[in-house]
Amino acid sequence: MSFPFNEIEFKRNAVEPTECIKAGWELIKSQYWLFVGMTVVGIIVGSVVPLGILMGPMMCGIYLALFKTRRGEPIEFGLLFKGFDYFGDAVIATLLHMIPILVVVIPSYIFMYVGMFAIIGTSGNGEPNPGALLGFFGFLAIFWLVIVILLIIMSVAFTFAYPLIVDRRLSGLNAVKLSIKAAMANFWRLLGMLILTGLLGFVGVLLCYVGVFFVLPLSFAAIATAYEQVFGLSGEMQPNLPPPPPSFM
Repeated sequence: MSFPFNEIEFKRNAVEPTECIKAGWELIKSQYWLFVGMTVVGIIVGSVVPLGILMGPMMCGIYLALFKTRRGEPIEFGLLFKGFDYFGDAVIATLLHMIPILVVVIPSYIFMYVGMFAIIGTSGNGEPNPGALLGFFGFLAIFWLVIVILLIIMSVAFTFAYPLIVDRRLSGLNAVKLSIKAAMANFWRLLGMLILTGLLGFVGVLLCYVGVFFVLPLSFAAIATAYEQVFGLSGEMQPNLPPPPPSFM
């Protein structure tokens, strides 16, 4: 059942970063290896087509499994591919996420290389002017800092897009719009949670990159928990798994 976009309420400052990770682990630990397998296959399949066209449906499949687990319903590996039931909306949400990133990143690289060649070209002997080069790289450092901040804001803003498509059956566009509103209302707490899961992912990367696949299921489960803290979850909850603690802020 789909939910009217304008009638879906969300809480502000509701995300508890450490509790999201704890509750996320409680959510997946009994079927941890199943979620690892779903994550690995989902990432591989999602990476086959450029622009993440298949990544959206795979993410929907993972969140579908997480939400079913939260409701106490049985899950199996094939549930991952039920994400294709949301294919159109998932692709729209993915493109709305990826295209702005490409619009920001690609011109940035062009600007960087054009600037470097311009500085080299202004020197008569082919050697760049040290002062100009130092100034350029100083400006470039500030420029890339701004770009990174923009990318972080975009990543936080899209946190709830796939969960909203799965749980509330929103269209891709409406899911993105509502995700941006709710994420901005919980920005610093969401950012804190994403930093914590990012640090766990970094530890996984240090383990020959393979370790990141063992951390990603926890990252997705933490986001699913944050989603529940902000929006609640439709349907009946699993009685023996306590809901995420309410925010007192």
